[in-house]
Amino acid sequence: MIDPISDMLTRIRNGQMALLPAVVMPHSKIKESIAHILKKEGYVSDVTVEGKLPKKLTLKLKYQDKKGVVEGLKRISSPGLRNYVGATEIPRVLGGLGISIISTPEGVMSGTQAKKKNLGGELLCYVW
Repeated sequence: MIDPISDMLTRIRNGQMALLPAVVMPHSKIKESIAHILKKEGYVSDVTVEGKLPKKLTLKLKYQDKKGVVEGLKRISSPGLRNYVGATEIPRVLGGLGISIISTPEGVMSGTQAKKKNLGGELLCYVW
């Protein structure tokens, strides 16, 4: 697999379109960090890591009136074209209705957290 983060976003998107209760994917530390941000921001209901090596990451999806809470996911920085932003250049997603996820020197965090800590980094994805 060339881009595991893109694979994670695609699994979430497809799971919500199929109204699945949960999606399972291979575990990695960066995927787990992104999943915990999605849980903290209210886009998924639960995140669990199961099993011994190889571990599995399970995300329980949230729905509202037979429609997924996550309306859209967009991968910004890819392995072939990295996209870095400074602390003052962090974009707002849909005028503040969505979040951007950024990999900073202090770890993976949402765009608003990175702005508060005055950190820039690699712009991973948008979620709205």
